[in-house]
Amino acid sequence: MARNPRQVSLDAPRGRTGMLTRSSQPSRDRFGRFSEAFARGMGTSGFLIGMTLFVVVWLAWNILMPRAYQFDPAETNFTLLTLILSLQASYAAPLILLAQNRQDDRDRVQIEQDRQRAERNLADTEYLAREVVALRMGLSDLTNELVTKDTLRQELRSLLEQLDERDAAPGRTERPARP
Repeated sequence: MARNPRQVSLDAPRGRTGMLTRSSQPSRDRFGRFSEAFARGMGTSGFLIGMTLFVVVWLAWNILMPRAYQFDPAETNFTLLTLILSLQASYAAPLILLAQNRQDDRDRVQIEQDRQRAERNLADTEYLAREVVALRMGLSDLTNELVTKDTLRQELRSLLEQLDERDAAPGRTERPARP
């Protein structure tokens, strides 16, 4: 039986968002991931070293080479280099801010999850504390009803004394032997 290609297949995996993905639609989050990768790359020592080498080579080329080979001469105050660095900064700042906003959103979600976990832990701890108190109260009631060895000995002695008194009462001629 032929299957309609537009029909949802229950045995096929779904995309990130829970819906079937279409290859013609770019992910809405792709630009956000790009901005985070860009910001992460700009924050590395490798990027700083690379930019420094680029500027040093640029300046050295345009100062040391003959006038015919210079493409951004020092007489024009390296206008092209200034424009390139300004362009890079104008794109870098918003991309870094976008990456920071995404991180703030993730942090906010994480904080909310931590707060919910702390509330559950507190509720569990309070429940366990109430259970421990109930067990202690139950044990204290139970120990009040339990007979200890000393109490049993004292009761047996008093019964023995009562038996001795009854046996020693007048009119009783025969006294049973104690084991």
